[in-house]
Amino acid sequence: MGQDKALLRHPQGGTWLEHSLQQLAQLGAPVTLLSRHHQHLALAQALHSPNISALAEPPPWEGPLLALSRLMQSHPDQLLLLCPVDMPHLTLASLRTLLAEASTKPAAIHLAHDGWQLQPLLGVYPSDAERRAALNSSIGRGERRLQSWLATQPCRTVPLPAAGLRNINRPSELDGLRDARHLTPPAD
Repeated sequence: MGQDKALLRHPQGGTWLEHSLQQLAQLGAPVTLLSRHHQHLALAQALHSPNISALAEPPPWEGPLLALSRLMQSHPDQLLLLCPVDMPHLTLASLRTLLAEASTKPAAIHLAHDGWQLQPLLGVYPSDAERRAALNSSIGRGERRLQSWLATQPCRTVPLPAAGLRNINRPSELDGLRDARHLTPPAD
């Protein structure tokens, strides 16, 4: 992208990170931002929300699998909603659907699916002792790919509207995002 996606201006105001955190806080559950970037942590704290906490990610910074392990260690025996910052059209309705599906079978990982592909960075991950042990064992063997680890776990897909799951990864897509504001799903 050439710049920090979390700090991009969101079409509805604020940064993508602020928008994501505020949306997650509306779910009424605790929200933990895990980031190695001091500016991200400061933005989360500046929201002054009792539901939002910020956790500095220590090195090594080797991707989402290691970050997920750290979150599971910080929040054992819970269902963790993992949410990326680069889905600017993600809606509360989609988040609620994902959480509702996860509550029906809490032992499985529930992953968003946009009709074309799995979106593993948007999912509900149980952090029970067995899952933490499996994850730590995989990391201990040198695994760093989230999708490789997921292939060894019981997972369920949750179909969600594709428009809300669109990842923005290139500067050219930013122009399309600004030009296509009419495609933005309505606020919940």
